[in-house]
Parts: sequence; C-alpha cells; structure tokens
Amino acid sequence: MTFAGIRRRPPTTGDDVPKGPTSADVAREAGVSQSTVSYVMSGKRPISPETRRRVQDAIDRLTYEPHAGARALAGHRTSTVAVVVPVDPDSSVQRLMVFVEEILLAARRRDHDVLLVTADEGPAGLRRVAGRSLCDALVVMGVGTDDDRVDVARELPLPVVFIGIPDDAEGLDCLDFDFEAAGGLLVAELADLGHRTVDVLGWGPDVTAQGVNFVPRFERGARTAAAERGVELRWHEPAGEPDVGRVVDGALASGEVPGLVLATAVPATFRALADRGRRPGRDVDVVGLALDAEAEPHGLTATSPRPRDVSRRVMERVFALLDGDAPPGGERELAPAVLLRRRSTRTTPAAG
Repeated sequence: MTFAGIRRRPPTTGDDVPKGPTSADVAREAGVSQSTVSYVMSGKRPISPETRRRVQDAIDRLTYEPHAGARALAGHRTSTVAVVVPVDPDSSVQRLMVFVEEILLAARRRDHDVLLVTADEGPAGLRRVAGRSLCDALVVMGVGTDDDRVDVARELPLPVVFIGIPDDAEGLDCLDFDFEAAGGLLVAELADLGHRTVDVLGWGPDVTAQGVNFVPRFERGARTAAAERGVELRWHEPAGEPDVGRVVDGALASGEVPGLVLATAVPATFRALADRGRRPGRDVDVVGLALDAEAEPHGLTATSPRPRDVSRRVMERVFALLDGDAPPGGERELAPAVLLRRRSTRTTPAAG
C-alpha cells in the first residue's frame, strides 16, 4: 500500500507556509520513477537492493515524510467504493450510467456502498476523497489521454482503478474496452464489402476538446486498418445534426454505395438517410460503435463498448486489490471488440 506525500503547491497568499517534499521530489532525487518510490515504500513489489538504497537515501536527504492522514487511512475500512465520474451537460449520461449501474450491482454483491463523485475536480478530487477516508478504493472514469490525475493516483494509500488508458499508465491499474480494435474492425468490415472510400462520423469538437482517451485509440485503429486495406478514410467531427446531414450528402454524391462508420450520431445519421430515401443495407452500408440498446432499433451492424463487462472486470480488480489477492499497479486489461452484424450492411458486395 502506497502513502501520499504532502504536495508542494504555489503559494496563493502571503500567509502560506512552504510545503514539504513529495514522492515526486524523491523520485527525481533518486533518479527513478514515481511508481518505483511507491513500491519501495509499500513493499508490494520486489525492488533491487541498489534501487531501494537510492530511494531511501533520497528520502533521508529530503526528510520526506508520508502524510499522516494517509497512514491512518491504511488501516481503516469503510465498505465503500468511490466512483469519480465527472458529468457535464455534453456528456452521454446514458452511456455513463450503464457503467455505474454494473459497478453498483457488483458492490452490493460484496456488501459495499458506492459513492459517486460527479464534480470535475481533477487531482484535488482524488485527494479530497482519499484524504477524508470516505472510501476503501477509487474507480476513475472520464479518463483523458493526458490525465492530470495519474500522479496523484500513484501516491494514494488505497486501490485506484482507471476505466480508460491514459498515455502515462505506468504503475496504474487500467481496464477498458478495446477501442483501437473496434475502429479497425469496423473499417475492415466495410473494406470486405468492397468499399475503397469510407466516411467516419467521429466525435464532435466538444468531445475531442476534452481529450478523452478513447477517441485517439479508436481513430488509430481505424486509420491502421484503412492503410492496411488500401481504403481512403474521410474523417468528420459533426457538431450537430446539420453537420451529419452534410456528411451523408457528401457520401451519397459519389454515385457509389457509400460506407459509413458511426462512432457517434447514430439516430441523426439514420434520420438523414431516411429523409433522403436511402435504406441502410441496400443503398448504403452503415456500421458503428454503439450499445446494443442504441444499435438494435436501427438494425445497426455494430460493436458494443461492452460497459457492463468492463465494469464487472473493474470491480473484480478492485476487490482483488482490497482482499490482497493481487499486487497493485500495472494491470492493463481490454475487453475485446466483437462485431454483431445486423441489417444495416449488405451480406455481399454489390455486383460490379
């Protein structure tokens, strides 16, 4: 179990007192990663005698002291798991709540409560929840590619599991759906139907501006598959239904059977096609990333992000950490992408 150090912050008033050294300072002094400092302090992972000596010498030179509140937290159990899930007006609350519902069920099966932390507080939110001994473990959602919570997560004296894969995932427990494989799977499906040009309706500018980790992962998979199959990929970020209509018009203008990949905007795309008298599976091939509840009403050939499977795996990991059945940090698991074919795609390429 790792301990959180007192963090150094820039003073905000003349009355502020200087803050003590942090585990990040120890890591720099010893020439090791911050996670290595945590492992030396926790004893949860084998560390070479030489590395352990360098870290201990750095601790002595800097007079680093773990936070007293963190030490107290190590022996305290609340039977509560906190889920940090920032919610804003542009979030897809429906998708988020599917994850949360499964977490609730898994917690209840183990006689644990769930504390939802919905404010976007960044690192301060993790420190606040852990520092007040409000929970035994943290599940972090809304993970960014460059997420400023990762350093704090490494320091906290309780298990932390991320739903998502930040770029800097060293020493973190991260579980998620395989968005990269999903992007590749959807493009490959259209390539197999004979499409040499594919239009992707990606996430809008409001989502991409948030820096969420799954967007570049999905795009990377789609672009890799397109390059391997010799497919031209036209990427769009529709900001609303009128933009969706313009993308559909552009795809139809080629005179060939269009191929569309929907990372989002499923209902809007099907409305646009219906308004133009085009039927998916006959006049256009449409595949997408969508929950089954979103895909089935439209007969959309899709891969689901499998939120329930992901949440179940996350909670299995949380309780393995709490029970001492698994060492903390470094676990990465991805739920595989599986394509379910429905009526929005043809079964064979159109005759030449």
